[in-house]
Amino acid sequence: MSQSLHSSFLYHASAFALSGHLKRPAEHLIEVQAGSTLPTTGGQGSARVENFRLDQMISFKAGYSRVSGSEKVENGKVIHTTLATVTIEGLNIFDVVTADRVVARLASSFESGSEAHILIMGSRFENLRIAGCKVDVELHHELALKLATFEAARKEFESNEEFRKMSDDPLNPGRAPKKLDASGVIRCSIVKELKPTKCPGVEHRGHHGHVLVVPEFGTVHLAEVVIEHGRKILTMLRIDLGSPNGGGTTVGQADSNGRPPSGG
Repeated sequence: MSQSLHSSFLYHASAFALSGHLKRPAEHLIEVQAGSTLPTTGGQGSARVENFRLDQMISFKAGYSRVSGSEKVENGKVIHTTLATVTIEGLNIFDVVTADRVVARLASSFESGSEAHILIMGSRFENLRIAGCKVDVELHHELALKLATFEAARKEFESNEEFRKMSDDPLNPGRAPKKLDASGVIRCSIVKELKPTKCPGVEHRGHHGHVLVVPEFGTVHLAEVVIEHGRKILTMLRIDLGSPNGGGTTVGQADSNGRPPSGG
């Protein structure tokens, strides 16, 4: 790794396929599966886990992640690029949530200023089923492109009531502030639409129905994004288990940021 690269940019990226903590009826701590972390000096890393199974409760056929960070020269300008991506194939959670493939992908580029542009393009669900209902998830890629930086997301939050509703707490709505300071955090979902809009017995919450409450199973959160200055965290599936099981699990999470050592 060259000294100029080491001193001019601090890379960051991580990704993992699945992790969790089941609390009842028996306690199981699920260690991070297929996790990859990028050194601050850049480079690349990857991990793969096949045929993961926790008893007859949670399984996937394959989970693999990849992170990378490097500099490129384009039109005479040095650009620092970072990638964090993870894929889970053949997912099965208590036979209630299943998917052929779940992909989380964050790609960032930094040329100048105080923060990188971080995009989520390529993230998706394939053949997702929840409580026996096939759910087609359309992600709001157009909006996500506008939210490439925290500053852009902050302006959108303060000027766009629709986006502010998307950022509200889906389980306790009406608490979102109208303004954010530079150290604030935006948490929202990039779900644009779910089809069908209703599944028998399943309650939809959130502005676009991205939170699904399944009786006697728990709450399923789809495509959540945490945005803060210079950083994004994308979580494709977060499940809070309810009766008869307790605990939770996270599936398909990618995290990316990166900045010059001085912060600007």
